[in-house]
Amino acid sequence: MHLYQNHSLLNYNTFGLDVKTKYFLEFDSEEDLIDILKQSLVRENPLLVVGQGSNLLFLNDFDGVVLHSAIRGIQTVEETEDAVLIEVGSGVIWDDLVGYCVKQGWSGIENLSLIPGETGAAAIQNIGAYGVEIKDVVQKVKTIRIADGQSSVFEQEACHYAYRESVFKKELKGQFIVTSVIIRLSKKPVFNLSYNHLEKEVLKNGTMNLENIRNTIIRIRESKLPDPKVLGNAGSFFMNPVVKRERYEALQLQYPDMPHYFVSEQEEKIPAGWLIEQCGWKGRTIGNVGVHAKQALVLINCGGAKGKEIAELAAMIQQSVAGRFGINLIPEVNFIS
Repeated sequence: MHLYQNHSLLNYNTFGLDVKTKYFLEFDSEEDLIDILKQSLVRENPLLVVGQGSNLLFLNDFDGVVLHSAIRGIQTVEETEDAVLIEVGSGVIWDDLVGYCVKQGWSGIENLSLIPGETGAAAIQNIGAYGVEIKDVVQKVKTIRIADGQSSVFEQEACHYAYRESVFKKELKGQFIVTSVIIRLSKKPVFNLSYNHLEKEVLKNGTMNLENIRNTIIRIRESKLPDPKVLGNAGSFFMNPVVKRERYEALQLQYPDMPHYFVSEQEEKIPAGWLIEQCGWKGRTIGNVGVHAKQALVLINCGGAKGKEIAELAAMIQQSVAGRFGINLIPEVNFIS
């Protein structure tokens, strides 16, 4: 257990906000975490569990205890001729895991390359990109219950995964801490290239294999998204809204070129970035904050911004989109007050 007071969270939020927490604790095992949860310091103060903070927006300094997982390591749990089951520590950097699996020739998460954050947070958030979500490979999520330090294992079905959602973000929010994630990958690569001309982009860069898919996705993401180390951001700030088919069809009559993705016979998904761009926000700055010039879904810290400034910009964007399209944008990012 490592305890720090008045600790900077600059390295634990990708917006690059210079905020502090009253106490910062790091654990490197389940046993360590269980001991920490017994401490009066933890039980008597507000508690926040963070990874790299790629989905957090701090509005102020945090007057409580921030916990961070340093549980690392990737272990093979089970292996057959066709598949491999691995257990990944919650503190493993997600993209490091993707790179490791690609080198091993294991497929299933290569489309999720270069997504920032750690594995524990990825399982909570149900990260997704290019037609793949982490729920597609998760078998189990191992956790410790905050209230009593008891270990609990959630099978995939019990995680209640949905678009950028899980049981850990809704019904059980703030009740469990993820310590490791067990995922199943294929040893006989099955490529998922159905998303928006991805196959064409991969083939432009070489032969069809896991490494080329990963490298292609990295290049695409780097061309669209700013590096948080250079320009503070949390990637996609808003979720892509899913609307009823009647609403979608009415909008399509007004905007024939509007991009969209089939969800079901009753629903259609519309890219939030397109909606924001239509409202004139792409590339616009207000004071220390702005909307990225290459991707309207990304809000940026132009330098020296406060969390409240970013929140105010997000609210203005929401108001614009609701006023023009009648659609309420929901943030992917969690606001921490």
